[in-house]
Amino acid sequence: MSVAASPTRPLAIFKLDSTFPELSGTLGDFEDWFQRATVGHGMPVQIRDARDEHALPEPALLAGAILTGSACMVTARLPWSERLRLWLRRAVEAGLPVLGVCYGHQLLADALGGSVAARREGAEIGTISVARHATSDNDPLFAGLPQQFFAQSVHWQSVTRLPDQAVLLAGSEADPHQAYRVGENAWGVQFHPEFPMAAMRFYIETYQDTLRKEGQDPFRLGRHVQETPEAAGLLPAFARVCNTRLLRMTE
Repeated sequence: MSVAASPTRPLAIFKLDSTFPELSGTLGDFEDWFQRATVGHGMPVQIRDARDEHALPEPALLAGAILTGSACMVTARLPWSERLRLWLRRAVEAGLPVLGVCYGHQLLADALGGSVAARREGAEIGTISVARHATSDNDPLFAGLPQQFFAQSVHWQSVTRLPDQAVLLAGSEADPHQAYRVGENAWGVQFHPEFPMAAMRFYIETYQDTLRKEGQDPFRLGRHVQETPEAAGLLPAFARVCNTRLLRMTE
C-alpha cells in the first residue's frame, strides 16, 4: 500500500491562532504559510484548530504534526493549550514526528518538563542570525543548513530550560534555545521558518510602539529584514521525515 493512498494518515497542521486580518487578507493565515512549504511530499495535509476541544486525534492516525505560533502565552495556561500540552506528551511517546514552531516550540518544551518564561529584555523580532551547534550535524532537519543562517523571529516568551532529554541544536545571540530535538522525531524551533518576508515587515510595523518602549528601533529592524530560504527549508525536511516514517511502516 502506498503512503499517498492512505488518507487516514495526514500531516496535521495544528492552528494555534490567526495572524492579523490585514495580513491574512493578502498573504493567507498561519496554516497557509505552512501548507505551501509542506505539500507535495506524498501525504495529505489536514488543518486542525487546536482551540477546538475535538481537534486532537489519536497520534497513531497522523503522519506527523506541526504546531503553529500564537499571540497567546504558554504561561497563561489556557484550557486549549493545556489539552494540547497533554496530547503532545502522548504524541512524542508514540514516536509521532512533531514540529513545534514559536508557541509550539515553547509548549512542547513545557509539556516534556522544560520551562518557559517572559523575556525581560522584550521581543526578539526581525530577521535574526541563528547558529547551529555540532549536535545538529546529523540531524534530519538541520544537517544540511549552513553553520549560520537567517530566520524570522517574533516572540516575547522563551524556553528558559530545555527538557532533560532534549538535544540543543541551535541558538541566537538573544536566545540560546532556538532549536532542540527530543528523541528521534520531535523538534522545537523558536524562529519562524514559515514566515514570508512581507509578514515579518508587517509585524515590526504593527508592534513599532511596543518596540520603541522596549528601547528597540523599528526602522532599523525593518531595514534588516530579508528572505530566509535556509530556515524555510526545515519545513519540507520535516515533511520528508514524516513521509519516510510512513513508508517504513507500510513496508
